[in-house]
Amino acid sequence: MSTLSAEQHLLLESWCPGIEIVRDHSWGLVDTVVQEGVTADGRRVIIKASGQDNHHLVREIAAHREWVPVLASTGHAPVLLHEDADARLLVTQYLPGQLVENTASESEPETYRQAGALLARIHSSTSQVDIGYEEALRKKALAWLDKPHRIEPITETRLREVIASWPTPPVTLVPTHGDWQPRNWLDDESTIRIIDFGRAEHRPAASDFARLATQQFVGRRDLETAFLDGYGGDPREPDAWHRMLIREAIGTAAWAFQVRDEGFEAQGHRMIADALRAYS
Repeated sequence: MSTLSAEQHLLLESWCPGIEIVRDHSWGLVDTVVQEGVTADGRRVIIKASGQDNHHLVREIAAHREWVPVLASTGHAPVLLHEDADARLLVTQYLPGQLVENTASESEPETYRQAGALLARIHSSTSQVDIGYEEALRKKALAWLDKPHRIEPITETRLREVIASWPTPPVTLVPTHGDWQPRNWLDDESTIRIIDFGRAEHRPAASDFARLATQQFVGRRDLETAFLDGYGGDPREPDAWHRMLIREAIGTAAWAFQVRDEGFEAQGHRMIADALRAYS
């Protein structure tokens, strides 16, 4: 079982005296610990912790403070109970339901209609214009290519050429989940709920469409249509969308190589090939 540090354990005990850990939900790819616990008064909670160099938990805590309540207030996301960003420790309400990924619900249009509607609530909560966003993301894509990866040299050269050609216009940013896909959705008797806000950040609205577009929407126009119906439109402007797909593909392939997730890495390479077709 993954464990908390001594400091985190003491802090958790101060928040929830007598808590009993009943299940470990950690993925094991990074140093994030995810545990299910039962408090002394019988409440089920989720505990998340990480090391000091892991910034995902800081993002998640910020999201819970600022805009997750938009969904939590109606039971569609976890309620924040305790948090300490410096200690990298978070406790939220346990949400009932089964992960949608690899279940029948993953192929049901109604799942995507609800997920689209929930995403629209997040995206509409606030917005801001950023004149430096595209340039910062262009540099970030190049930085991924500068790190160790297994992208073929000829493909890397083409990616660098494409990235060099990109414009850098102002962008409207909204609160985004960052990993909006069935592995972070729960199905509780046909009600969809959302978990895991570790990649939350202000980004273009279309960024939360990227994972679905390269996975569940492939060959399933009905799922995409249901999602757009729930969302209330389609924020994907073609040129910006293609830039986003390139960045997402590079980040997926390089990050997955770093954490040795070969299946996700292979997906990243497929995403690169698909995204480059728009520039052929």
